[in-house]
Amino acid sequence: MASNVSELMTYKAYLAGEWKPSSSGETIAIKSPYLRETIGFVQAVTQEEVDEAIRAAHEAEKKWAALSLSERGAVLNRWADELVKDEEEIARAVMQEVGKGYKDSRKEVVRTADLIRYTVEEALHMHGESLRGDGFPGGPQKKLGVVEREPLGVVLAISPFNYPVNLAASKIAPALMAGNGVIFKPATQGSISGIKMIEALDKAGLPKGILSLTTGRGSVIGDYLVEHKGIDMISFTGGSSTGRHLSKQSAMIPLVLELGGKDPAIVCEDADLDVAVKSIMNGAFSYSGQRCTAIKRVLVNEKVADKLVAMLKSQVENLSVGSPEEDSTIVPLIDDKSADFVQSLIDDALAKNATLVTGNSRKDNLIYPTLLDNVTEEMDVAWVEPFGPVLPVIRVKTDEEAIKLANKSEFGLQASIFTQDIDRAFAVAKQVEAGTVQINGRTERGPDHFPFLGVKASGMGVQGIHNSLISMSRQKVTVMNLK
Repeated sequence: MASNVSELMTYKAYLAGEWKPSSSGETIAIKSPYLRETIGFVQAVTQEEVDEAIRAAHEAEKKWAALSLSERGAVLNRWADELVKDEEEIARAVMQEVGKGYKDSRKEVVRTADLIRYTVEEALHMHGESLRGDGFPGGPQKKLGVVEREPLGVVLAISPFNYPVNLAASKIAPALMAGNGVIFKPATQGSISGIKMIEALDKAGLPKGILSLTTGRGSVIGDYLVEHKGIDMISFTGGSSTGRHLSKQSAMIPLVLELGGKDPAIVCEDADLDVAVKSIMNGAFSYSGQRCTAIKRVLVNEKVADKLVAMLKSQVENLSVGSPEEDSTIVPLIDDKSADFVQSLIDDALAKNATLVTGNSRKDNLIYPTLLDNVTEEMDVAWVEPFGPVLPVIRVKTDEEAIKLANKSEFGLQASIFTQDIDRAFAVAKQVEAGTVQINGRTERGPDHFPFLGVKASGMGVQGIHNSLISMSRQKVTVMNLK
């Protein structure tokens, strides 16, 4: 597939329903992680333009919220249709910008269209309720409470680089269906994909002003957006350190945070190792492990550890490595800094006597898949999220030891358990501190209507279509006093 980057495009910002260059006169270069060259420029939006976008969103939100759910849903369904129409172009943008395989990039666009359509259907079926006062003990209360949901106002949606379309839409679609205005701040590396996605939404006939896309330098508009008095709710996906910063900066407004993970795969001695290996390989290495829900450590019972490691070694050495244009599983990491970080974790583990099973090869920001055995608690890779293709194996004697190590992490996003004893699986799952526990399957987000959450440093609040609609709206109670 041709890269087609000879003509560099300067993309406009989408401010209050208009595509325009920023008054700053400045742009930010977006560099492809695998082409290792600039593929386009995005606007460096100013604080004054942020003010204007938020003001417009508040103004437009009143009319948008007054529309029926069906009317709002019709716009979003057209958005889903436009995404599918532009599937190849958007997928190519995702591939070039964040280095994700072309097939996976196309799947992301289609999955996003499905997510949007489901969001519409879910909102249409979320009815209010009525409560009778005389249902409460303590005497007759002649009251009838009508409980409805209302929008919060203007939602700030901040998305990450690794799923620049899906994780953006998982915030924008429920925010819009709930009747809110939206300020969308994509990750800088992910901005072009975000712009392509909003072009589709603009074509779908979204009313002017209800949504603005603000690209720009975090140092200029990052904290400014988060602390802005016109923002009524923040939905953020990204690193845990940024999440902690956000939770300190945002005062008295609802916050949903989807942060990092150190997801363990607990492999019991009675596990079906073929199932475990297939799940671990998909979970740990797809998109070079650049997923918050990637399997990031294996806690294996010592009785089957040698066999598991041998099976993993064979699979790791057969992984396709190279360009996302060839749909390689292992692709260059998002930037050189990320590759340096992953390499430092590998170096630290080897210096502390971990066993290198295979890997530890590098070319620029391409880290070859690396499997480490005999990893101990003293090694950083046992605890730190790498966001790269390195998998540490920690040998344990018992389920209790595995649970203890799983829970010792600051993170608690997901975990996998591999065993053929369903009672054992549920017993272990009950004790593992994680938002989601997968039995005999890889850690992963979705289906998109399942609740998605993390505990401890892995997040705050619950996502998933139904829960996002709830978190992006508030209850309002109207009480009728009856004679």
